[in-house]
Amino acid sequence: MCLGIPGRITAITDEGRMMAMADVSGVRREVSVACVAGADLSALVGQWALIHVGFAMAIIDEDEAEKTLQALRDLGEAQETLEMMRASDLALEGRS
Repeated sequence: MCLGIPGRITAITDEGRMMAMADVSGVRREVSVACVAGADLSALVGQWALIHVGFAMAIIDEDEAEKTLQALRDLGEAQETLEMMRASDLALEGRS
């Protein structure tokens, strides 16, 4: 099953590579915004996006993001995925 989790784009990290920082329930993750990018990447900052395996797949509104996060929490899938993301972030930083 593919799981996309809402995250808020917080900054553009590399305009040339179309990369941005996203906050996914408190976990910061660099993601590609190539699938959702317009002419002005800075317009994405503050927007909610559906994040899947390092890509912002679609821009969603805040209400949809909150409803989706709540549904995922209710199902228990979000927590497991976020724990895996945290573990991979710690491993990348060498802090396993």
